[in-house]
Amino acid sequence: MLRKFCAGDAKYAHFSTFENASKNLRLFKADLLDYSSIRSAVEGCIGVFHVSSPAVPSTTVTNPEVELIETAVKGTLNVLKACVEAKVKRIVFVSSIATLLMNPSWPKGQVMDETSWSDKEYFRTTKSWYQLSKIEAESEALNFAKRSGLDVVTVCPSLVLGPILQPTVNSSSLIIIRLLKGGNESIENKLSMLVDVRDVAEALLLAFEKPEAEGRYICLAHMINAKDLVDLLKSIHPNYNYPKNFTQVQDEKRLSSKKLQRLGWSYRQLKETLTDAIESYRNAGIVD
Repeated sequence: MLRKFCAGDAKYAHFSTFENASKNLRLFKADLLDYSSIRSAVEGCIGVFHVSSPAVPSTTVTNPEVELIETAVKGTLNVLKACVEAKVKRIVFVSSIATLLMNPSWPKGQVMDETSWSDKEYFRTTKSWYQLSKIEAESEALNFAKRSGLDVVTVCPSLVLGPILQPTVNSSSLIIIRLLKGGNESIENKLSMLVDVRDVAEALLLAFEKPEAEGRYICLAHMINAKDLVDLLKSIHPNYNYPKNFTQVQDEKRLSSKKLQRLGWSYRQLKETLTDAIESYRNAGIVD
């Protein structure tokens, strides 16, 4: 039986179309800041996947400490405390590679692994409030696990792409949609770190099901610069209005998902991810 916390009804209507949803899926209206609603939702569960995190556009944030950081941390603690009371077997917390990437102390040229932590002050200085909220919430989750004995495993995905289920666009899909729709003659030849949403789902299952799973896991499949990404998109759908010029930028960071692969994780080819993603955008009427 799968349970999901929902803040409303219309946004989650597509869940009812899943195979055997009427038998195997229960939706709970819950608020991460309302402990009692979380407590009742996790009752009887053996595992919990904590994927929710406040995401407010930077331009609309008036008090980031409250709107993003405090909300992310308090919401996470509510879930963890409820899981302790409900005697949940394991919590899988979804974080982000943002919690690893911005580490000025990491040796230059060395591939980053799960021991790296981003500099919180960098995020404050650059007003990267969402990224700061992720690192605060993940570090709090791992510290709570040490204090309480609760089994917590964290998964840190890169930019997540792939077919969408909902009829609306999510922020990560916009990266590809903007390349398809054009409008930018020239873009920076930045490195993108990508993973298929279906492979992320497999990673979360492994993190829950494998007894030996522990600590943090980087969930990253492909590292590709903008020009190569556009060339790959052209090979799939050549008729879109893609950027034509690419300005070179310095981009040396590299991450490894070897720890997750040792757990049994594998990932699909990027061409499959992009093909299926674009097909879903077309079916949703997002692109022509």
